[in-house]
Amino acid sequence: MSRRAGKILAGLKKTYPDAGCSLSFRSPLELLVATILSAQCTDVQVNKVTPKLFRQFRTAKDYAAAPLEQLEELVRTAGFFHNKAKNIQNACRKIEEQFDGNVPDTMEALVSLPGVGRKTANVVLSNGFGRHEGFVVDTHVFRLSHRLGLVKGNTPEKVEQELMQIFSQTDWAYLSHALILHGRQFCNARKPLCEGCFLSEDCPQLGVR
Repeated sequence: MSRRAGKILAGLKKTYPDAGCSLSFRSPLELLVATILSAQCTDVQVNKVTPKLFRQFRTAKDYAAAPLEQLEELVRTAGFFHNKAKNIQNACRKIEEQFDGNVPDTMEALVSLPGVGRKTANVVLSNGFGRHEGFVVDTHVFRLSHRLGLVKGNTPEKVEQELMQIFSQTDWAYLSHALILHGRQFCNARKPLCEGCFLSEDCPQLGVR
């Protein structure tokens, strides 16, 4: 496992040397909002929604005080806008009331916010604060981790713990971004492009070990 994991990591670094967060943001608050919006929505679409949103709302207090209908209208095209607008507003109200208007920088505090789970918290911690306390496991990371034979867990939480045991903490943030890129470009859910995949030699899905 350690040898194959090392080869996978090396291949990803060679192909995606600059893999990073594809959401546009200028502060931890903007990143938190963008990440909440990214649930079941592409980052490309989120980046179309957030410029106008971020111009109108600059602080947690702004989101907390806004009419919910206004917030819903601004995030409508990100999908599931009722729940996302409510989660953003409630999270910002708690940030304003309990964290002096600043996005908290610990896992425990972040997951206490409405609508924020470990995945969102890990995105904010690693990309907003440079703190790598966990491994971001989205649908791409979950799928690729299983296809590459790295994990056996049947939940994102179990997969995260397994990946954290396999790879060095310094690689957690990079790997999550690189696996997401590879999932989008090669190893998609329905029809993976195995023939052109540079990881095919180390992929159990092809019967090669």
